[in-house]
Amino acid sequence: MIFCVEDEQSIRDLMLYTLSSAGFEAKGFACGKDLIDALQAETPQLIMLDIILPGEDGLSLLKKLRMQPATKSIPIIMATAKGTEYDKVIGLDLGADDYLAKPFGMMEMLSRIKAVLRRVRPAEPIKRLALGHLALNQETHTVFVHNVPAQLTLKEYQLLCLFLENPGRVFTREQLLELIWGIAYTGETRTVDVHIGTLRMKLGECKDYIETVRGVGYRIKEKP
Repeated sequence: MIFCVEDEQSIRDLMLYTLSSAGFEAKGFACGKDLIDALQAETPQLIMLDIILPGEDGLSLLKKLRMQPATKSIPIIMATAKGTEYDKVIGLDLGADDYLAKPFGMMEMLSRIKAVLRRVRPAEPIKRLALGHLALNQETHTVFVHNVPAQLTLKEYQLLCLFLENPGRVFTREQLLELIWGIAYTGETRTVDVHIGTLRMKLGECKDYIETVRGVGYRIKEKP
């Protein structure tokens, strides 16, 4: 279970949607009071905690959580729109496990969450995703086509990773912009088309694994 404390509902909903799509259970809260109430009934695996909140701010909440025996060991990732070095240093000094500056992409959020969870629990087997002659290693961020390395940009890798984790699922261009480019990205959906085009080119013989769903968006085949 992941707790997300974010006062902006649209952002909170997107975070919960992304976590659910990645296989996590998640609950969202608009303020610190709701978080504290929820902690009385349940202990999450991790807390995503915004610094700027109505009422008590995230830094104050972080300090309280680290002082309580029942919550002092819960991994916490801080998020803020400020993005200042001061907030980052203060948060980490108070015991935050990691820090995300807004706007951040949902895939970046997932990567940070998984990285923090790996640090606080026993090592899990390296996760590999594969489809036909296409293979992706999430531990080393490497992609192979017919056992030959494919040199992808970060966004191309994140797109491929998202597709392989959700075989057969159709993503609209708008969803891909939100998940890969970030919650505040204001670019055109043409950006997605361009990156899909370059990704297909780099996948060579496996390019047809990524299908265009006319009028909707893109998906990767469930079977090659």
